[in-house]
Amino acid sequence: QGLPFVGRAGKKLTEIIEKGMLLDREKDTYICNIVKCRPPSNRDPERDEVAACKPFLIKQLKAIRPKVIVALGKPAASTLLGRNVAITKERGTWHEFEGMKLMLTYHPAYLLRAYTRENRQAVYEDMQKVLEVLNA
Repeated sequence: QGLPFVGRAGKKLTEIIEKGMLLDREKDTYICNIVKCRPPSNRDPERDEVAACKPFLIKQLKAIRPKVIVALGKPAASTLLGRNVAITKERGTWHEFEGMKLMLTYHPAYLLRAYTRENRQAVYEDMQKVLEVLNA
């Protein structure tokens, strides 16, 4: 469809935003991907794909200057931090990207594969931290 997060993971993301955070996905968020083209078979993007698209991502984020960036999953977190991220160890932690607050959490597709109480609770806690900053 040319839009980010429109499949099952998108529905899960909308649920997190609208039910978990009580925000409107369309009005209160700006959603983008680290790559501008969907990789075949919905796989994680390759390094060269990320390298080709990262300048556009940085321009987007600098233009929008969001109060908070939420990196969903390892590829997004690793791209924004410029290093390999162990998402299970680093989710829920604050970082900085170009002077903007950056929260790391699980990708909605991961939640669909590993739908446990612990993972749901982890994302809920991460999003509560985001809300605290947004409401400050």
